[in-house]
Amino acid sequence: MSFVDVLFGKPLATSEERAERIGASAGIPIFGLDALSSAAYGPEAALTLLIPLGAAGIAYIWPVSLSIIILLAIVYFSYLQTIAAYPGGGGSYTVARENLGAFPGLLAAAALMIDYILVVAVGISAGVGALVSAVPSLGPHTLGICLGILAAITLINLRGVREAGVIFMVPTYLFLGSLVVALVIGFAKLLLSGGHPVPVIAPPQVAAATASVSVWLLLKVFASGCTAMTGVEAVSNGVKAFREPAVPTAQRTLTVIIALLMVLLAGIAWLVRAYGIAATDPGTAGYQSVLSLLLLAVAGKGIFYYVAIGSILLVLALSANTAFADFPRLCRAIATDDYLPRSFVIRGRRLVYTQGISVLAVLAAVLLIQFGGVTDRLIPLFAVGAFLAFTLSQFGMVAHWMRVKGPGSLRNMLVNGLGALATAVTVVVVMTAKFAEGAWVTMLLIPAMMVLMLSVKHHYNRVAKALDCPSPLKLTAFSPPLVVVPIDHWSMIAQKAMHFALNISPEVIAVHVDCGEGSEDLCALWDKYVNEPAREVGLPEPKLVTLKSQYRQIVGPILDYILDVQKKNPVRQIAVLLPELVERRWYQYFLHNQRPAMFKALLYVRGNQNTVVINVPWYLDK
Repeated sequence: MSFVDVLFGKPLATSEERAERIGASAGIPIFGLDALSSAAYGPEAALTLLIPLGAAGIAYIWPVSLSIIILLAIVYFSYLQTIAAYPGGGGSYTVARENLGAFPGLLAAAALMIDYILVVAVGISAGVGALVSAVPSLGPHTLGICLGILAAITLINLRGVREAGVIFMVPTYLFLGSLVVALVIGFAKLLLSGGHPVPVIAPPQVAAATASVSVWLLLKVFASGCTAMTGVEAVSNGVKAFREPAVPTAQRTLTVIIALLMVLLAGIAWLVRAYGIAATDPGTAGYQSVLSLLLLAVAGKGIFYYVAIGSILLVLALSANTAFADFPRLCRAIATDDYLPRSFVIRGRRLVYTQGISVLAVLAAVLLIQFGGVTDRLIPLFAVGAFLAFTLSQFGMVAHWMRVKGPGSLRNMLVNGLGALATAVTVVVVMTAKFAEGAWVTMLLIPAMMVLMLSVKHHYNRVAKALDCPSPLKLTAFSPPLVVVPIDHWSMIAQKAMHFALNISPEVIAVHVDCGEGSEDLCALWDKYVNEPAREVGLPEPKLVTLKSQYRQIVGPILDYILDVQKKNPVRQIAVLLPELVERRWYQYFLHNQRPAMFKALLYVRGNQNTVVINVPWYLDK
């Protein structure tokens, strides 16, 4: 087994695709990690904005969380309809493009792509934030740990969907189990104490209020808390990844994910208020995550605390897998319509879209480096793209039911219409509340991404128009090409090139560059080694052209000569043969010049339709 097989797994045949499909149990960690893990940083993002209100601010976390849960329920019912209507994968891009047109589709695609990149960066940075809360000495290494986790997740996803699901299953269910146990313990103590539980380890004293409550502040809190809803679309975008019957399996998976998320959000909000837990300022020396403070208050700093914090770290970090599962699929759908490079459509050795995974990893790494791996700095950029995609998808579904009609269409239209209205209002709130804090960056990136995709489409249209050939193959007026062979010195490589050249044309020109030394040897040998054998078999003698190069340039003079030949023979086909040494080991290429590759690249740029470039390789024996 090769090192590549060990690292990425053995290649999978196309016929093995069905075996790679997953059930609900694996679908939760693959498509639900982003949504579920947001229970860890969504409430914290909201509580962080409530810090200026002091102890009074904690009371507002419950109504804010309740409003988010109601919105989550509306979106859930909407996406149930989307999964049923688009069993091939009803992501926002597909739904908006088919029902609203190309422009809304691209808007949804750009919003989702940016959101997925942020999902990776925010998830990993939140996971590392949880680790730093438990082990403060790791604070200076935050960015390095983030990048290391990103590399590991990328490698796991390159190994295939099913394998990723198996790997992520244990930490996902450990995370869910730990939080559910913590909530059960917390509510049990709450009931036994008559609503006034005593924390095992008291949270830090809440600072005095420095501001008063306002509608604007509560809107900002709601906008930050809405980050808990990102990732809800993932299941609808990956219906084809589920085992048959795919639609019921996907709907069941979505139901479990949403139900668990609602329980976590409601439970955390209620216990945070009951135990008087406020957020601490991220980036400060005494920072601890809200979940860390809640676990300490409920169960103390024992084995359970470290197991729970460890599971939170893993799931937050691995929540990026949702983006790694969906981003390549989204890119594939966009590339199928020629709005992204077609290479995004190609599946790699493990039946995953390798290029989409790789691009996502690189962009997320850039984002982590730019913001130093700190969650709080990334949160303001978050959720705008997700809710914009939600809105376009739901409006698209309304148009879908209006067009399809039939039994149940009116009910479904009302469900999706309510979802569209709710998410549209949320988009306005989120953009307004977060604009000055960084959301303006997202609002610039989305149109920039759309311009990029439209440029790609324009390029493909231009290429298709230029290559369109309505006429049949022309098989008249054959004439051999004029063959030009650059030669450095007489060798086995040059001999093979000349032999091939004389096979395809009677008119062969060998071009040699004289830099002031060594050219006499080739000229002296030419008649004996080339012309005499040609005369013996009745072939025209190849012509040797020697170009003087005062400044020891090789590629330039030959290129100029060929361009001059092109100009003098405007209607004749010219074949340029490039003799090339092929080494057996990749590192041996550094021991030789790479003029053929450089020359070929320049000739491609400056050549014309009548020029043909042919590589003549000489394979060096072991």
